Amino acid sequence: MEFESIHGEQIPKIGFGTWNLNGEECVRAVGSAFELGYRHIDTAEMYTNEQQVGEAIKSSGLERGEIFLATKVLSSNLRQNAILEACDRSLRKLKLDFIDLYLIHSPNSRVPIEETMQALNTLVEQGKVRMIGVSNFSIQQQAAAQANSDAKLLTNQVIFHSQYPQRELLKYCRENDVMITSYSPLARGRLAMHKGLQAIGDRYGKNAAQIALRWVVQQPQVVTIPKSSNRARQRENIEIFDFELTDEEMTEISKNSRFS
Repeated sequence: MEFESIHGEQIPKIGFGTWNLNGEECVRAVGSAFELGYRHIDTAEMYTNEQQVGEAIKSSGLERGEIFLATKVLSSNLRQNAILEACDRSLRKLKLDFIDLYLIHSPNSRVPIEETMQALNTLVEQGKVRMIGVSNFSIQQQAAAQANSDAKLLTNQVIFHSQYPQRELLKYCRENDVMITSYSPLARGRLAMHKGLQAIGDRYGKNAAQIALRWVVQQPQVVTIPKSSNRARQRENIEIFDFELTDEEMTEISKNSRFS
């Protein structure tokens, strides 16, 4: 495993996403991910699976400090009292004393960002949340969030992959000491079938999906959270730290957002 060093934290470069995983499937999938070495788990109030994620954490036998847990508050719960109550609900469902990373799931123009950030800062002060961040925010929205927060934003969780490299946002985040958390790093599976990526993979004994993921995690200040309930794919997704793409290969993949 490789780690992203930021704000004095060591964040696993690859985490496990849980979108669209529910019930026993979610418990099994997260448990399998733990067994394979994943320690960064991403969930959300919207996913309605925090309770199942909490069950998997409890059953894992891992110490709390070994797990980096991120969850997200619904954009409809960004008023001060609503966000405080939402965080308490998430903690109860997860059966945790604190959340490592609490994110605004998406912007809500009907709620003043000052009010939302004040509530997030209160959660940090109370010790219920260690770090805060945003998701699906533009550069302008991210800047406004940070301008109204004493606590630093750790991340902006966005779609990020070789066909959608978010160059301007990545540049802005690097300049402002914020990392990007990449979701949908395989472009909903499309990159797993790309012949150009597979040609590069053949040089390393890897498949196209592993090359796509390696391209993401090899970017400075970027981590990723692919999702799969299939144990074999979970294993493949995490087995990307025994090789490194050359600068030429990184450029080859990056130079054309329609790389194929």
